[in-house]
Amino acid sequence: MSVSSEQPAFDASVWLKAGQGMMQGLFDFASRQQEMLKQAGINIAPLEAATADSQPLAKLQQEIAEQHARLWAGLVQRKPDEPYTPVVPHDADRRFAAPAWAGSPMFDYMRQAYLLNAAFLTRAADVLPVADKQAKSRLQFLVRQYVDAMSPANFAATNPEFVEKAIASKGESITRGILNMIADLEKGRIAMTDESAFEVGRNLAVTPGAVIFENEVMQLIQYAPQTAEVCERPLLIVPPCINKYYILDLQPENSFVQYAVSQGITTFLVSWRNPQQAQGRLGWDDYIEDGVLRALEVVQAVSKCEKPNILGFCVGGTLTSSALAVAAARGELPVESLTLLTTLLDFEESGDLACFVDEASVATRESTIGQGGLLAGRELSSVFSALRPNDLIWNYVVDKYLKGNAPPAFDLLYWNSDSTNLPGPFAAWYLRNMYLENNLRVPGRLSMCGVPVDLGRVTCPAYIFATREDHIVPWRSSYLGRRLLGGDTTFVLGASGHIAGVINPAAKNRRSYWVGANTTAIAEDWLAAASEQRGSWWPHWIEWLKARSGALVAAPKRAGDRKYKEIEPAPGRYVKEPA
Repeated sequence: MSVSSEQPAFDASVWLKAGQGMMQGLFDFASRQQEMLKQAGINIAPLEAATADSQPLAKLQQEIAEQHARLWAGLVQRKPDEPYTPVVPHDADRRFAAPAWAGSPMFDYMRQAYLLNAAFLTRAADVLPVADKQAKSRLQFLVRQYVDAMSPANFAATNPEFVEKAIASKGESITRGILNMIADLEKGRIAMTDESAFEVGRNLAVTPGAVIFENEVMQLIQYAPQTAEVCERPLLIVPPCINKYYILDLQPENSFVQYAVSQGITTFLVSWRNPQQAQGRLGWDDYIEDGVLRALEVVQAVSKCEKPNILGFCVGGTLTSSALAVAAARGELPVESLTLLTTLLDFEESGDLACFVDEASVATRESTIGQGGLLAGRELSSVFSALRPNDLIWNYVVDKYLKGNAPPAFDLLYWNSDSTNLPGPFAAWYLRNMYLENNLRVPGRLSMCGVPVDLGRVTCPAYIFATREDHIVPWRSSYLGRRLLGGDTTFVLGASGHIAGVINPAAKNRRSYWVGANTTAIAEDWLAAASEQRGSWWPHWIEWLKARSGALVAAPKRAGDRKYKEIEPAPGRYVKEPA
């Protein structure tokens, strides 16, 4: 089916009113958010004053009126045989890339009017001179949520692709879409991939190894060597406990663990338990003492190496740095080097996640699950999806429910849906002391495991990796960790986002990364002096790590030792436990 390209036989005023109606709806939404901020106890007097000052908004309104006039004039003057030239650029927006949007003046106008209105409200939220940074960030975040939700691509009546597919399939696509929706309603979530295509231990997390230790908090995996000789100094990997470790061990061609082992690094990895009600009492100190530090003790004993290398990813990096600060307060420096992947140590600018954290919400957590209980994995998953709604929500609403398509098999999205719980006391402590009060950056302000901690006493060399488009750990905030740690730091910036930037296999050698010797305290100054390197950052890191991994020795013949014997093959039971 081809959508008609005949000139529209409708009045411009109708469509201008439609655009104005959307603008009014957006303003009404912003007003409701002000009331929500008030109820949350956030000072929004500067926001109200800025809204009352109509000059910036009046200027924007004048601009958008002129843009709508140009849009309409271009539409009604367009002739069927003339090349199509959009008034509003949208080439990079996948939502409107299909030819059907350009094939009909009605749908063409709809998408361009939407993009104008969306840009207008986004700019309006940006220009308001709001003194309260948290209030402004939350307003900007909520406006983005509303703007994304209001896209004409999200609705059957305003999506020409839905119409085309329904006609071409004689309604079968609508039936499939309804069935997809019913299946997801039964699951209580949007299934983003063909979940039958993957299984942990069958085609995910298959790097050979064995569990050699376990307690209530974690299992410790030792991976089998793949080279005749290995570096004498092993590596302990501490993944985030907010999700499952096998993001670092997907299919073999995408596995960070597999890469490290193949390079002659004896690799150990913490597999966090997926907490159930019995673990609902665990706190931050439990994850440090019985998690990171206990794992280090086992690695030291098994490898006969006093100072292994250690790597922490995301909140695993925050836990690892905290654990090393605890060890330093006890007069110990148990590692040779520290690698941090997309990790926050200074939470001053903590990205969109901070929009979910305020005094009222944290106090509620503390008085409920903070006393014992679980922060459900489903809730965590919903929060992370909301950070990228076009990619992780609306994309699937359109493709699955409107178009009736089956989702493709994609290992990373399978992992993304395999959620984990968090113990309530851990979550409440983490939210208050990191996101809300940013206490870790102040020497001695926090006590962990009975001792005051100071990141400045962590004096081993550190490799800090961040990603340029990270919406969870903004790279400039990750950069601030350089001034908190006490040793020499190497900072590397990768392309792409929080996960795709990290999981960038050396064999595929895609994307790029930036390196630089500048140790300035200002992230932008570092980037200005850095040089871009094509391909994966993994080889750069492995070269840095091997320089701190000692001489080559014969590979161990078996996992563990007399005390720490093999309990079960990798990936172990803990990673398979559902939320």
